[in-house]
Amino acid sequence: MNRRPVFLLTCLAFGFAFFYIPIISMIFFSFNKSRLATVWGGFSTQWYGKLFQNDQIMNAALLSLKIALVSATLATILGTLAGIALARFKSFRGRTVFSGFITAPLIMPEVITGISMLMLFILMAEWIGWPGQRGFTTVTIAHITFSMTYVATIIQSRLTSTDISVEEAAMDLGAKPWQVLRDVTLPSISPAIASGWLLAFTISLDDVV
Repeated sequence: MNRRPVFLLTCLAFGFAFFYIPIISMIFFSFNKSRLATVWGGFSTQWYGKLFQNDQIMNAALLSLKIALVSATLATILGTLAGIALARFKSFRGRTVFSGFITAPLIMPEVITGISMLMLFILMAEWIGWPGQRGFTTVTIAHITFSMTYVATIIQSRLTSTDISVEEAAMDLGAKPWQVLRDVTLPSISPAIASGWLLAFTISLDDVV
C-alpha cells in the first residue's frame, strides 16, 4: 500500500479544515439566538434582521461594493495594458523603472503603501487643492494602484506562455496592431483577464472591509 497519497490527502484535509472550519462555525453561530457566541441559545435569524435594519452598516457595505467594483474594473484595464507592454515589448526606454513601479506594491507591506498614499493625498491637497477631502475617490485610486500590480503580473505571465507566432501570422495577413490586439491577443488572455478582475475585486473588498 502506498502511504504517500494517504499522507498527502491527510495534509490536504487538515489544510482545508484549518481554513474553512472557522468560517463554517461563524456562519453557524450567526443563527444563534443568544448574545454570547459561545453559548447556543437556539436557532434564530434575528441578528440578520437587525443587520439589514442598520442603515450605517448597509451604507458602508454598499460603499465598499462600489469601491471594489470600480477599482477592480479600472485596475484590470490598466493592469492588462501594463502586462501586455511588459510581455510584448522586451526593450524600451524606462522599462526597468516601469517594471519596478509595477512590482513594488507586491513587495511592500500594505500598511506602507496605504500610509504613502495618504501622505501623497495630503501633500496634493496642500499644493494644488485636490483632493478637497479624502473619501470614495482617494480610496478607489489607492486600491487601483495596489490591485493593478496583481493584474499586470497575471497578464504578463499568461502572455509569456502564449505563442506569439499567432499574432505575427495575423499581422502578416494584413491585420493592424489594434486589430491583432482586439481579435487575437485579448481573446487568448480573456481567462487571465477574468482571473485578474476577480482577484482585484477580492483584494479591494478585503481592504475596504
